[in-house]
Amino acid sequence: MSAAIATTGFQPSRALPRDPARSNDSTPSTVVRTRLRLTRRGRVVFTGLAALPLVIWAFVVVLGAGAAAADVDSAGAVFEYVTVGQGDSLWAIAESIDPSGDVREVIDEIIRLNGLDDAVVEPGQRLALPLAQ
Repeated sequence: MSAAIATTGFQPSRALPRDPARSNDSTPSTVVRTRLRLTRRGRVVFTGLAALPLVIWAFVVVLGAGAAAADVDSAGAVFEYVTVGQGDSLWAIAESIDPSGDVREVIDEIIRLNGLDDAVVEPGQRLALPLAQ
């Protein structure tokens, strides 16, 4: 007869030395568990992960406020709105608002009011216009 021995690679944990004051061998030995310790880099990572929602919220609030500037009627400000048509330009729109005023100043006011990067407008774009003074 022959025997085959198979191992699983599992090794039982080593038992801690028992307290010599206890002579009762029937009590199971307790395993002492150590506390999780984080390195400095680990603390930085967890702090960053915890702060991420706050940072995202701040960006949404700051970047989302630009479009609201033209939509909110605050402090009695009332705006007229126009939708840009095919072939319209800021120059033509500014002339139609205030034909006797300086067109360049009106264009600057439209750009500032709508948070535009430059004077290029697209057909279908909705613009808030300053009232003629």
